[in-house]
Amino acid sequence: MDQFTLNLLVVGATFALYIGIAIWARAGSTSEFYAAGRGVHPVLNGMATGADWMSAASFISMAGIIAFGGFNTSAYLMGWTGGYVLLAMLLAPYLRKFGKFTVPEFIGDRFYSQTARTVAVICLIIASVTYVIGQMTGVGVAFSRFLEVDNATGLYIGAAIVFMYAVLGGMKGITYTQVAQYVVLIIAYTIPAVFISLQLTGNPIPGLGLFSDSTATGKPILQELNGLLGDLGFSSYTEQSDTMLNMFLFTMSLMIGTAGLPHVIVRFFTVPKVSDARTSAGWALVFIALLYLTAPAVGAMARLNLINTVYPEGTQSAPLAYDARPDWMKNWEQTGLLKFEDKNGDGLINYVADPAANEFDVNRDIIVLANPEIANLPGWVIALIAAGGLAAALSTAAGLLMAISSAVSHDLIKGQINPGISEKNELLSARISMAVAIAVATWLGLNPPGFAAQTVALAFGLAAASIFPALMMGIFSKRINNKGAVAGMLTGLIVTIIYIFLHKGWFFIPGTASFDDADPLLLSVKSTSFGAIGAVINFVVAYIVSSATEEPPEEIQDLIESIRIPKGAGQAVDH
Repeated sequence: MDQFTLNLLVVGATFALYIGIAIWARAGSTSEFYAAGRGVHPVLNGMATGADWMSAASFISMAGIIAFGGFNTSAYLMGWTGGYVLLAMLLAPYLRKFGKFTVPEFIGDRFYSQTARTVAVICLIIASVTYVIGQMTGVGVAFSRFLEVDNATGLYIGAAIVFMYAVLGGMKGITYTQVAQYVVLIIAYTIPAVFISLQLTGNPIPGLGLFSDSTATGKPILQELNGLLGDLGFSSYTEQSDTMLNMFLFTMSLMIGTAGLPHVIVRFFTVPKVSDARTSAGWALVFIALLYLTAPAVGAMARLNLINTVYPEGTQSAPLAYDARPDWMKNWEQTGLLKFEDKNGDGLINYVADPAANEFDVNRDIIVLANPEIANLPGWVIALIAAGGLAAALSTAAGLLMAISSAVSHDLIKGQINPGISEKNELLSARISMAVAIAVATWLGLNPPGFAAQTVALAFGLAAASIFPALMMGIFSKRINNKGAVAGMLTGLIVTIIYIFLHKGWFFIPGTASFDDADPLLLSVKSTSFGAIGAVINFVVAYIVSSATEEPPEEIQDLIESIRIPKGAGQAVDH
């Protein structure tokens, strides 16, 4: 059986499974559409949260970013996992106890203001749409290679699949679909990693293999990789070249962004009890760790295999002739994500650090997907990685679209425009708004602002600067009032957006037009790291404005007290 047919069978089987689950778990009420009827077991919710979390950025792009960035990009691992600790300890149980459907609904009620609720909706939509662009980018990358279609066609196919199971099943269908997607993606990620670790080190556990000796040279894997990169003029893989300030702010931005992302928070509204929210957050961290402990090894080993492919006789000898390139290079060249330009006319693939002499351009988002082919693994492994990459991208896209749909239908339409809307019509408006969100996300995904993981990092910065501070102050401070919350969210959001636009050259400032080459505008702080500063600005503005205006009403202060105290934590407040 040829590889294309095998890919089609495996990917098609997983898609049929997802759609079948959505039909079985079709939402019949707004409670099922928004919160899965609050009946999801904590372990299953942890697994669904893991799939929701391990997006195209985690599955497809993170190892690629690490492969080419080395030590500097370890912040992705620290920030994204550390954020779950914040979420489990500081937000999830309290928000579940409040007993609402959406994050904007909590903010609107806590700050006794429809304006606050509307601002929260705006913040949610901006962060979620930015995030979903990264997912659609991953969908396009995976489809373009494994189903042998162009990037745009891949996006359209992915959007159609998400439409079928997300619009039909709502949160109930998405939850149980994500459980299946987690199983697919974790198997797809770990099996190739185990094979490659065995090939290179003889150790079947990739995380341990990363610190083992190479079976070919006898040197530690990281030492061998550093030597090869040094020969080609690249920075050392284990060297820190970024400033400590930017790495710290980037890690913090990812951490608090994680704790402020609505599509993650809303998962904890689906469990029966408050105690289950904390339990499911713990299980989610366990399920996520299975992939995150493997990703550094996948990145390092992929870079090593890539260099050894181009320089099969060692970096001191002539590189591979272009005409002798392996089939995996030919396959990825067809997607436009791997390119060769013979600058000196010698017919050899010169892969070096100097941009003027480098002739080999590899899109970072293809590393994980191409890894099995680079390592000459069996065809079924290649098909499995395709299914896993698509599962990762589609599961998170569905969660994000669910958050956007809920904000529009529940917080805008029912909460403000038409409070008397019937449940049937609210459910219809939720499905329509999700369909519109899918269309917008697909259109934006055709021209993403960066690699999948980088685009997602911007979304985390936006969530960190706008939503996270409002949630923290809403739970732990009785003094922050509606005026302070609105001022803080708007200031944090606007300042962060302006910095991102300036840094990325979207205001046509010379020298600031790309992710990797742009000069930071403030000390060494890049656009992906500014969310932490935006969050501090949010906190400060909210505190100053609240201190200068009246205290929240007594009933609101009593509400905050009732959310925080453990009494009654065994059973959540029903909506």
